Amino acid sequence: MSTFKTPSRRHFIQGAAAGATVLAMPFAPALAAYPDRNINVVVPTSAGGGADQMLRAFTAVWTKYLKTNFEPSFFPGASGRVGYEVFMGKRDADCYNVLFGNMGPELLNWVLQKPTFKLDEYIYFGRVDNDPSVVFVGAKSKFQSIDEVIAEGKKRKLNVGTSRMAHPASIGILALGEHTGAQFNLIPLAGGKNTIAGAVTGEMDLSVLPAGVVVARGDALRTLLVFDKKNPLGSTLNNAPAVNDHFRSKLPPLVSARAFAIHTKAIEKYPDRFKALESTFKQVFADPEYKTSVERLKGVWKLIEYGNVADCKEYADGILSLGERYKALLSGKSEKTEKKKS
Repeated sequence: MSTFKTPSRRHFIQGAAAGATVLAMPFAPALAAYPDRNINVVVPTSAGGGADQMLRAFTAVWTKYLKTNFEPSFFPGASGRVGYEVFMGKRDADCYNVLFGNMGPELLNWVLQKPTFKLDEYIYFGRVDNDPSVVFVGAKSKFQSIDEVIAEGKKRKLNVGTSRMAHPASIGILALGEHTGAQFNLIPLAGGKNTIAGAVTGEMDLSVLPAGVVVARGDALRTLLVFDKKNPLGSTLNNAPAVNDHFRSKLPPLVSARAFAIHTKAIEKYPDRFKALESTFKQVFADPEYKTSVERLKGVWKLIEYGNVADCKEYADGILSLGERYKALLSGKSEKTEKKKS
């Protein structure tokens, strides 16, 4: 059974009926226009990172349709957990508070350690991108191909930088190690900037992150492998091969997807407000200014992909299932370790 739920038609009908009743009442006060103040956005990562970049690119255009401004607040810590706890525990469910996060790694958090709230108490309602995980090295690295990495990994354990342990990219490199016999020591470096720095300086033998963050650094990095069905950017990602084609493996696509989330109660209490959020959110993708905004902030337009409530739910359910499947790897336990314990 799915953990996340899609808002039911009943919620919207009840809200619409309530609104009609108010309008029908004699001398009823005029309903306040929504929004009549700024929208607060909780971001469960640090300012200046990939989420901040995507948020600014999107809200720069969204403000035109929703006719209000967006005020981001950044709450890094515990691989995103801090931000979610703030959003769920300290922000009102009124459609004036939303969260903008990276669904993949943040959902994987809940696989490793349950949150203090129930997962159906919030939903993701608007996805902005679909970003495949990649393996990369610094431009000065001795590794020119993923085959060289695997060969070296069979001789010694390689240090791999990642933004956080619970991440689709982390699953990818650990699963690749199991498939090929290469040894990887995954080291969470608290964010994309540090993960890239680890590869550029050579402190890490290699690193893993979503492709969009890697592309933004241009020639400073060299991509070696893509954890998706194909390389969506070709030469921009150094013509790196797709994992299953290259290694005859059967890994599922390991992609990150940034999205806006909202309290489920906010949808139930204010369906008209939520409808305004949904409809204006979708309008942004058809606006030419959005592409300009993304590219101005060094984003990759080819990775931008609209997703609604149902799309987000499908992704969320899939990543939670994937997390359960690879939970032992993410928690640092292999099947061999478990067998020894038993």
